[in-house]
Amino acid sequence: MTTLVFGHKSPDTDSTGSPLIWEWFLNHTGIEAKAALLGDPNTEATFVTKRWGFDLPEIIADVEDDQSCVIVDTNNPAELPANINNADVLAVIDHHKLAGGLETKNPINITVRPLACTATIMHQMMGEHAGHMPEGIKGLMLSCILSDTLAFRSPTTTEIDKDLAENLAKDLGVDIEAYASEMFEAKSDVSAFSDAELLRMDSKEYEVDGKKFRVSVLETTAPQIVLDRKDALIKEMPKVAKTDKVDEVLLFVVDIIKEEATMLIPNDMVKTVAEKSFDATVEGDSVVLPGIMSRKKQIIPALKV
Repeated sequence: MTTLVFGHKSPDTDSTGSPLIWEWFLNHTGIEAKAALLGDPNTEATFVTKRWGFDLPEIIADVEDDQSCVIVDTNNPAELPANINNADVLAVIDHHKLAGGLETKNPINITVRPLACTATIMHQMMGEHAGHMPEGIKGLMLSCILSDTLAFRSPTTTEIDKDLAENLAKDLGVDIEAYASEMFEAKSDVSAFSDAELLRMDSKEYEVDGKKFRVSVLETTAPQIVLDRKDALIKEMPKVAKTDKVDEVLLFVVDIIKEEATMLIPNDMVKTVAEKSFDATVEGDSVVLPGIMSRKKQIIPALKV
């Protein structure tokens, strides 16, 4: 049986590129594998995939019983297919905190490391096989790291991530700042997406003190494009929350250049979350949070209700 490799339901660059990277590695080492997606990738991920000569993986709605699979860039069942606990999960490769709730049929290989990017972990796991990576796989790996570290601006960045990215860029003859700018420009083009799609584009579900949140982050070099749609987004947030069976949608628009986030405030509950979590003073329907860039390291750990 072909082993499927996939990430979470809101595919960003790491959750699109890493399945393709691990597909290559497994096939390279004699294991038949195929990358898959659990949803439409964002614009940056689409750009990166095309830039390095790959077709986007097939989007799957669920997995069948006993389907062999490798989970990357998440370990949270809320971000995975509904039938995941009946599949044959062979491995998890991730860089997020353990969420709990994932069940497997047998003991498996779990690799969770405090690095900024799943692709960096994969490079470590490949060992000497990393020397056989073709240009396209190197390009995907570089892209994943630049995306997850916001070109080394994110506080999640480690020297391991940075050193690997710089070595990959040197091998590929790529200027990191110029290429990262292309990536971020692609990510900033959200004109084709509806308000609901924007709220779900890069989002994860978390429970905090009994409240369920969809925590959405839009990283952009042109935040005003998103903020110009603020009224419509705020109107859509309770509809998405109801449809997705969460208490609230929390939206953070991250300005990559200024290194700050603007959090939209649709109601009193979200206002309380913002003030308690980030020691902010909220006046109106948004608040600027200086220095906040990382959902994993700065937003999720800080959330209070």
